[in-house]
Amino acid sequence: MIKKITFIFFLACSQLVIAQNADSIMLKKISDNVMLKGECYKNLEYLCKKIGNRISGSENAQKAVDYTFKLLKDAGADTVYLQECMVPQWVRGKNEIAKITTGNTETVLKITALGGSVGTPNGGIKGQVVEVKDFDELKKLGKDGLLKGKMVFYNHPFNQTNVETFKSYGEGVKYRYMGPSEAARYGAIASIVRSVGSSYDDFPHTGVMKYNDSLPQIPCVAISTVGADVLSQKLNLKIISTFYLQLECKTLPDVKSYNVIGEIKGTEFPKEYITVGGHLDSWDIGEGAHDDGAGCVQSIEVLRTIKSLGIKLKRTLRVVMFMNEESAGRGGEIYFETAKSKNEKHILAIESDAGGFSPRGFSSTATEQQKNKIKQWAKLFMPYGVYDFDNNGGGADIEDLNKLGAALLGLLPDSQRYFSLHHTDADVFEAVNERELKLGAAVMTMMVFLADQYGLN
Repeated sequence: MIKKITFIFFLACSQLVIAQNADSIMLKKISDNVMLKGECYKNLEYLCKKIGNRISGSENAQKAVDYTFKLLKDAGADTVYLQECMVPQWVRGKNEIAKITTGNTETVLKITALGGSVGTPNGGIKGQVVEVKDFDELKKLGKDGLLKGKMVFYNHPFNQTNVETFKSYGEGVKYRYMGPSEAARYGAIASIVRSVGSSYDDFPHTGVMKYNDSLPQIPCVAISTVGADVLSQKLNLKIISTFYLQLECKTLPDVKSYNVIGEIKGTEFPKEYITVGGHLDSWDIGEGAHDDGAGCVQSIEVLRTIKSLGIKLKRTLRVVMFMNEESAGRGGEIYFETAKSKNEKHILAIESDAGGFSPRGFSSTATEQQKNKIKQWAKLFMPYGVYDFDNNGGGADIEDLNKLGAALLGLLPDSQRYFSLHHTDADVFEAVNERELKLGAAVMTMMVFLADQYGLN
């Protein structure tokens, strides 16, 4: 009896080793195909250089819809279609001016309006500036009546001690997102936030903010990290007489736009779905290369590679270019609502929205069973420099799919350079490395292959 049990155990172990060896061979084929034949880098170049930045509701956003629709067709998708969604349309305007007056001297500062900001009245506004480090200081000064009629300057530096830069971003972005309304709560007439970025330079970082409907809407801008220090130093020396701000931004009525979706139909379980995607929109400065052109072309590369290698997926693969992640998430919402209304079964969703740098792992939102299944494959990814499977997360566009039972994965690239470029004029095609971009696409394809072959339950 003992010999029989031992034999069965040995046989099971042998079968596992054989399966892992076969998987290793397939993963190497995937990597080789992407690195030698991959098209994601040249696709990104066209998206960035021929189309450019793609804010929701813009002409460029529609051009990107048309372009990625064609890319999915060319990549060999069985079906390509558009999923309509209404998106907000915010327009920056031509002039963004900020300058401080010191005696008879004017100093121009680099600023950029935050997404969704109202403009200033014609001719701009002038006022005194009050610097705060956090909301606690804001609240204290506000209760003392020291902010009424002033401009609030949130000077919260990026925490350079965090190796995980997304942690530092999370600590600082609240002053961008909620800062304008919190300043307005105490009578402020404008809000200025130190850019939530890791580099010391003169590139201001834009990004979405949200007004509290019960409070006045005041103009709000980000100032570059260099400019923030200039402003702070002059405030500390008490040599600034006025701060002048002019913005021409405005919000127009919602307009029609689209998610772009390409499918490969599964051969055994066609009604079980694996979603892979990135967001097609970007902010209206830079070229949206890392955020999130990279994620879009990587996702299309997943489909191209599977077709190129003749892999017959058991489950249906959907590659989705989500629209409007940056300001309202409308694309992700309509994708989830449609899937829910059709009672679709989603087993996995992967989003790439952290830049096109070298992949280091995947964050996850999943059951313990699903996480353990994914971690069983960790050794297969080690040869590709991918080792981190312990972080929580997924992606803004796919987060609701967890309600349908899907495990969520977010591609985790090396994050050290991301917040030097994020939401700035510096986020351009030239900042993307071809090998790093392709390797990210390859490991996404590997994960799709494994989840399709073995499921997650």
